[in-house]
Amino acid sequence: MTQILFEERKKELVKYYRKFHRLPSYDELATLFGVGSKGSLHKYVEKFVEDGLVGKTDGGRLIPTTKLYGLRVLGTVQAGFPSPAEEELADTLSLDQFLIKHPEASYMLTVSGDSMIDAGIMPGDMVIVERGKSPRPGDIVVAEVDHDWTMKYYLKRGDEVILRPANKKYQDIRPRQELNVAGVVTSVIRKYK
Repeated sequence: MTQILFEERKKELVKYYRKFHRLPSYDELATLFGVGSKGSLHKYVEKFVEDGLVGKTDGGRLIPTTKLYGLRVLGTVQAGFPSPAEEELADTLSLDQFLIKHPEASYMLTVSGDSMIDAGIMPGDMVIVERGKSPRPGDIVVAEVDHDWTMKYYLKRGDEVILRPANKKYQDIRPRQELNVAGVVTSVIRKYK
């Protein structure tokens, strides 16, 4: 197997994974690569494992790695004054791993309303919320206040909890009867197009 042929097979595997959101079975791989011999197929699979593109379960089943579904990190870009930049592959990164520290305790919500726009959270954005994380003053939280749900800054003055919007059009919220903090916002996701 030449390196060129391996790279072509690698592209086919990535394309398959992106189309079907799963890895092909060994039979599907043989068909995809046009390989009749299990020995030849085994060489490809071992090379994929060696390169970190896929892993294997104890039962020998193929599983994806972040190298397969992650995005390439090509370096940095200057947001201030322009500077010379070179494209350099720095790493491969899964956005899930980058944005979510505790997936078992996290969920996403779509934002409606404009009460957090000065914090850079716009209507239509998605937020990742972590359950079970104790809020600290200044955190943005999702909370149930007197039977209504909201997302605001969490502040404390002595024993009093204040939920503050990030838009001067709105007033602070001071719970009258009940406050249940459902989670802390850890990330904001915005899709431009």
